[in-house]
Amino acid sequence: MANPTDPAESFVREVDENLRRDQMRDLAKSYGKWLVAALVLFLAAVGGYLYWQDRQEKQAIADSETISAALDKLASGNAKGAQADLVPLSDSSNDVTRATALLGRASLALRQNDRKAASDLFKQVAADDGLPQAYRDLATVRLTLTEYDQLKPDEVIARLSPLAQPGKPFFGSAGELVAMAMLAKGDRAGAGQLFAKLAADPQVPQTIRLRAVQIAGSLGVDATASLPGMPGAIPAQ
Repeated sequence: MANPTDPAESFVREVDENLRRDQMRDLAKSYGKWLVAALVLFLAAVGGYLYWQDRQEKQAIADSETISAALDKLASGNAKGAQADLVPLSDSSNDVTRATALLGRASLALRQNDRKAASDLFKQVAADDGLPQAYRDLATVRLTLTEYDQLKPDEVIARLSPLAQPGKPFFGSAGELVAMAMLAKGDRAGAGQLFAKLAADPQVPQTIRLRAVQIAGSLGVDATASLPGMPGAIPAQ
């Protein structure tokens, strides 16, 4: 048989519940408007972020389509149309879009034999700290290739040596330019060793590896061990 409820305990519980209810009512009166305002601001912030994210995604898609159209125009010989598409994207807040547009304009300038304009655009990309490093490194390589005839061998080596390392994304292009600069300054041994490294690296494009094998051989460095399994390779003599 259950014990009867203690009247004193029931009274204390009832007083406690009333006190809590009064406290919540007072809190609502004192801070209710602020709580509602905070909730509205929070919901507005979430909604604004979702709206911004949606617009960013749609803008990125639109920019990609514009770049694709510009490349199609460039391929068909419509340089003026390609330029008109790429220029507005050169100031895009999207890093990838901006870098792609600038590099595309630089390539267009090269096709029009405007090396100065191309160099200026490559420099702009290479110096932009806000862009992904891969785009900046690509711009550095293309800039050096564009200016190669006007640069001293030591300038080429100093500029590209950080990129002319096995495992680096542009080791093939940067390494080949550095090796040629070494040759130009008379460092046959250093050039030969670098060409041998290029030939042995499976990540380097095949055309560069094949040239590297031949040039290394002409410098007294046997890189023919890199030839087996390479389609189109020239057999060792």
